[in-house]
Amino acid sequence: MNRADFGVIGLAVMGQNLALNVEGKAHTVAVYNRTAQRTREFIAQKAGDKSLIPTYSLGDFVNRLARPRKILLMVKAGAPTDAVLDQLFPLLNKGDIVMDGGNSHFNDTERRISEAEKQGILYLGVGISGGEYGALHGPSIMAGGHRKGYEAVKGILERIVAQGPEGPCCAYLGPSSAGHYVKMVHNGIEYAIMETIAEAYDLLKRGLGMRPVEMAEVFGGWNRGELESYLFEITVKILRYQDAETGEPLVERILDTAKQKGTGKWSTQSALDIGTPAPTIAMAVFARLLSSLKSERMQAEDTLPGPDPKFVDVDRDTFIKELFFAVSLTVITAYAQGFRQLQDASKERGYGLEPSEVARVWMAGCIIRAKLLVPIRQAFRERSDLPMLFLLQPFLAFLKEHHVGLRWVIAKAHDHGIPVPIMDSALDFLDGYRTGRLPANLLQAQRDFFGAHTYQRIDREGTFHTQWEES
Repeated sequence: MNRADFGVIGLAVMGQNLALNVEGKAHTVAVYNRTAQRTREFIAQKAGDKSLIPTYSLGDFVNRLARPRKILLMVKAGAPTDAVLDQLFPLLNKGDIVMDGGNSHFNDTERRISEAEKQGILYLGVGISGGEYGALHGPSIMAGGHRKGYEAVKGILERIVAQGPEGPCCAYLGPSSAGHYVKMVHNGIEYAIMETIAEAYDLLKRGLGMRPVEMAEVFGGWNRGELESYLFEITVKILRYQDAETGEPLVERILDTAKQKGTGKWSTQSALDIGTPAPTIAMAVFARLLSSLKSERMQAEDTLPGPDPKFVDVDRDTFIKELFFAVSLTVITAYAQGFRQLQDASKERGYGLEPSEVARVWMAGCIIRAKLLVPIRQAFRERSDLPMLFLLQPFLAFLKEHHVGLRWVIAKAHDHGIPVPIMDSALDFLDGYRTGRLPANLLQAQRDFFGAHTYQRIDREGTFHTQWEES
């Protein structure tokens, strides 16, 4: 019997493309999907003379794999993944490797690792980024879990990932749920950068009255400089795309309600749990939630007062120049908050993450790949415990030179009633971070007043409580 040296469970587009990617690197791949018809269609449409072995039961799938079995799950996160694992685990042997490549919550991954360990199965939570194209041509892979399991599949994974300026964009990032946690924060940063670009688009559209084709030139210019990245690259293509039916830019025909799969929300929830300030990522989630209130917003547009969004007192070239700096600082802030969260989570959860290695893995293949990750990696190589990117060059110099531009852009947006919650949150975060004495002393006094929560003093040691009514 011909046996495969790799297996993929789940044949949605990502699963199909990853299977083809692995097969293209001289591996025989067994594939299985709960719906047999999808397996048949995949083999009929994509297989050709490829070394793919279709299977129609989990038992047959497992039997067609050489030991130790190397299995990649590309199944919807949550209950569907648990359902597959409940059937799969009893069929496996000690030393087999199972990789969950979906966007699983890190707590689920930790539970599944514990269950796998009871049978001696080597379980990996594998964050995969790059979308459909990346899955086929080279994604970024963030692995966590059993180190021995990773070493067994490392050769295959490093051949299928994108090749960045410093090697394959794949790494073992730490034990337990490290891989899925890093992927979750990756997606949180992704939310923030996407919303930043959307705010810039809104300012150019409603503030300056620019058409999409004109905005494409602006974003294209930015993408040839410090902001060179995948998200700016695709934004240019989107703005230039014409709707075949109307002849208008397709982006203007799309309903303005943004959906989410939950990873940005999870990232924000975890930041709150571990006490990491990540307001820019959080505001990106809230911006999507606000966008979903379409009917309410339409009513409020005719009811609530506000200024004319059109800029009448601004030189176009000057505004675009300052907007570039505002966008750049906001994007850097999103990365800074994300890396700070990873550092805090690593300490709390025992991941042992190396921020510079995370930056390296994100340099190619993933959605947030960007030129900025080169100096980010260098900053963390110089100081692995760096608490905030802006404390080191070149980020410190950039902030010193251009924070005035960020303030000016935000002020113009507020003057004309154009919401910029991401830029706002970035500036507020930076101003809060650089303030030696915040008004939290009053907050703590209030907490002590109504709840006897006590407080500390700046002039002596100890913990204190005051009977405020008597004073």
